[in-house]
Amino acid sequence: MLTGSQVRRKFLNFFIEKGHREVHSSSLVPQNDPTLLFTNAGMNQFKDVFLGLEKRDYSRATTSQKCVRAGGKHNDLENVGFTNRHHTFFEMLGNFSFGDYFKKDAIAYAWELVTSPKWFGLSKDKLYATIFKGENGVERDAEAYDLWLGQGVPKERIYEFGAKDNFWQMGDTGPCGPCSEIHYDMGPAASDQGHTDCQFGCECGRYMEIWNLVFMQFDRDASGKLTPLPKPSIDTGAGLERVTAVLQGVVSNYDTDLFTPLIRRAAELTGASLKKEIEKESHSKSAASLRVIADHSRAATFLISDGVIPSNEGRGYVLRKIIRRAITHGRLLGQTKPFLHQMVFAVRDLMTDAYPELNETAERVSKAVLAEETRFAHTMEVGLQRLEQDLREARDAYDNVKTLPSDPARIVPPGALAIVKTDLERERDRDQLERELTNGPVYDGAKAFKLYDTFGMPKDFIEDACRDQGIVFDKAGFDAAMEEQKQRARASWKGAAKQTANPEYQKLPASDFEGYHRTRSDSAEVLALLKNGHGVEELKPSEQGEAILDHTSFYAEAGGQVGDRGWFYSDDHNTVIAEVTGTYYPIQGVRAHKVVAKQLLRVGDHVDAVVDADVRLATMRNHTATHLLHAGLREVLGKHVKQAGSLVAPGHLRFDFSHFTAVEDEELQDIEDLINKEVLQNEKIEVIENVPIDVAVNEYHAMALFGEKYGDKVRVIRIGDFSTELCGGTHTTATGEIGLIKILKEGSVSSGVRRVEAVTGEGSLRHFRKDHQLENVVASLAGHADGDSPADTLKSELDRKDAEIKRLTREVDQARMKLASSSVTSVDEKIKDVKGVKVLAHRVDNLARPQMRTLIDQLRDKVGSGVVVLGSANDGKVALIAGVTKDLTSRIQAGKVIGQVAQKVGGKGGGRPDMAEAGGDKPEALDAALSDVYKVVDSML
Repeated sequence: MLTGSQVRRKFLNFFIEKGHREVHSSSLVPQNDPTLLFTNAGMNQFKDVFLGLEKRDYSRATTSQKCVRAGGKHNDLENVGFTNRHHTFFEMLGNFSFGDYFKKDAIAYAWELVTSPKWFGLSKDKLYATIFKGENGVERDAEAYDLWLGQGVPKERIYEFGAKDNFWQMGDTGPCGPCSEIHYDMGPAASDQGHTDCQFGCECGRYMEIWNLVFMQFDRDASGKLTPLPKPSIDTGAGLERVTAVLQGVVSNYDTDLFTPLIRRAAELTGASLKKEIEKESHSKSAASLRVIADHSRAATFLISDGVIPSNEGRGYVLRKIIRRAITHGRLLGQTKPFLHQMVFAVRDLMTDAYPELNETAERVSKAVLAEETRFAHTMEVGLQRLEQDLREARDAYDNVKTLPSDPARIVPPGALAIVKTDLERERDRDQLERELTNGPVYDGAKAFKLYDTFGMPKDFIEDACRDQGIVFDKAGFDAAMEEQKQRARASWKGAAKQTANPEYQKLPASDFEGYHRTRSDSAEVLALLKNGHGVEELKPSEQGEAILDHTSFYAEAGGQVGDRGWFYSDDHNTVIAEVTGTYYPIQGVRAHKVVAKQLLRVGDHVDAVVDADVRLATMRNHTATHLLHAGLREVLGKHVKQAGSLVAPGHLRFDFSHFTAVEDEELQDIEDLINKEVLQNEKIEVIENVPIDVAVNEYHAMALFGEKYGDKVRVIRIGDFSTELCGGTHTTATGEIGLIKILKEGSVSSGVRRVEAVTGEGSLRHFRKDHQLENVVASLAGHADGDSPADTLKSELDRKDAEIKRLTREVDQARMKLASSSVTSVDEKIKDVKGVKVLAHRVDNLARPQMRTLIDQLRDKVGSGVVVLGSANDGKVALIAGVTKDLTSRIQAGKVIGQVAQKVGGKGGGRPDMAEAGGDKPEALDAALSDVYKVVDSML
């Protein structure tokens, strides 16, 4: 019996023998593709190839791609662990043809691999094939039908389905086409509905899809029109876990050796039993919890390894939910201490052959998971308190509902309001509400979902708590809230589909780049001109467009480095024909110059392409400094630091990197000192061209950077023993040319990602000049103590000034309070008797609220029993405070008094029955408002 690792290897070897290039799995974080939350299919890393935006030096590829489907439109996390085939993390085996072979070979390869005794050797009697039956104006895939017959598949085992099952498209526009699937009959034991004699097409789980062959033969435009592609392509996907289950003769993917070692380890860490009845019983809660932990530990390990960090948004939010769900299932098994971080090493040990990078990242990943476990322990405590509070409120609400109001929209007793409102929102009628209340207390499903979503509390746990306390769980409300969240997730990651490459660019040859060695390319031919995306023969003066040359020294924006700027000169080497404002890649290999024509520019003209050398030199300094900064961060902070993005511009550099906490000032100083020592040593920059990728990574130990795609041959930039990276950018010839690196600031970009900004060369000089100017200002204001830095001197002076200001403020406040207190003796004439209650309204301008509260207490003591309202106007704002003595709060509430008075000054407020505050923005109305206090109190008595 083949192991899961052997299945993976055998699949890849089969296609290598068929002339395919084995390509390593790409990151789970999609590269340059905002339309995807996670890499979720084998074709993701080849998307730009299929769209014509990128060219590879091979036309056939095979991969085992790590994928995650959780969040976004794939938001069915609750099913994972409770079914045989749902997973968050899985591996997609695939073979791809980029305009090479098509249906005939794709079907022949698939059938040979699946049925040949040399390979997988599955029984043909258990296999079925499907084709596209034709729908929505697209013809039936008769070619695929005939090809399956040609492989010896009986016609009664070839089924035809519509677009929902057998037509694939990359997005609303772009490449698309029919697909064929291979299904395997797992036998009656696999039916989750107990069917023993069902036929193919039954969705009980017996007939499992193991391979999907997509035939990309059309390009769909914005109007929906399908145009045949000039070079049809192949994209296939076979789930490793499913294929392994078939080959190992088990019904559930979780019973394969891809999962059983993890399930055993999860049982050890949680103290759960692994008796045979638990291992075999798919509906056992203990078994399901162990499967959840096994699956989620794989997803968490690979996601964090690829740079995702738990957070409250985007990818990090989905990762956090995955981790917390695994932890809560550990709690259901009785484990309340951190354990999931140890599962990371079990995943590493199981999968390190296919993913050797786990050896390097496992320690970092384990620490990140442990930090999340610690954080979640506190969150769960809060969540349990919230659940108990919610259930107590549900019981109180039920107890408070004595009779239902005739009009359900009316306010009912306080505790019942939430229930009635919730039910009304779901449009439940009065009779249904009455039946629910008759059945007992109801726990609102929306509240339950918040505990599930925010605190990671399992639905089963909440239901059990409700049952234990005799409270009805509002399942319909929970499901409705779940669906709303799914809709929000789908909308937030819908994005805009990438468009197929502009044919104007596709027909052009790659530009010959000369910019590594010079900043001028003479007599370059203008191969094409574009205006507003359409090819034109000429650009008139002042018109903007794009120009493609046969050779150029202009660097196109890539790897974080901005594109070059400069000029096109005429063949007289003197007249400026066009200004170049930027350079970029519309498709791989073709460099487009963004130009503003100064003279008439025609296709076929020859120009001298001249890069702005000053801008290029400044950019080169910043790019080499970025490499030094990356190495310095790893040296000081730790090897877990990985690049998460960068910007290399002439004026400054910006570097994003993975790190869990803020970088301390002392650490920044150490980094700055370290990298400037490298600058002062004037180390030569060694550029090594055309290095095989495996040699670069394994022998040179070069770092591959975030978001970059690398071919078989790469360019290595080495700075002594300090830094070695794969890089296609432009660099100085020695570190001394950088001048000096000055770190300007460090801060957070998102959870687990920090950002450093810095300047070099002339940028550093300008920065130091500004610092010197500031130093002179400080010296003029605060002098300069011997041995102290200007910053220390300024801080001392500011601290002294601050202390003086605080002292003076206290004296002013004391004087105002004394003045206000002295006025208390003269307010007797303002105290009026209103129906037997003493009422005082008094204006005290320029007092702060704390002082007004103190004065309220003094005045309440003075009147003994009564109502006191104070008003103050200051800087165009009004402050109001009302106080009611304790003996009167049952008749007069301070909040109601202040509310009516505040309306007159354009404000509102509230508070306790004995003390309430308000504000307003009409100081001119304050006197009238205070005069009305007596009428307001009168109306309440």
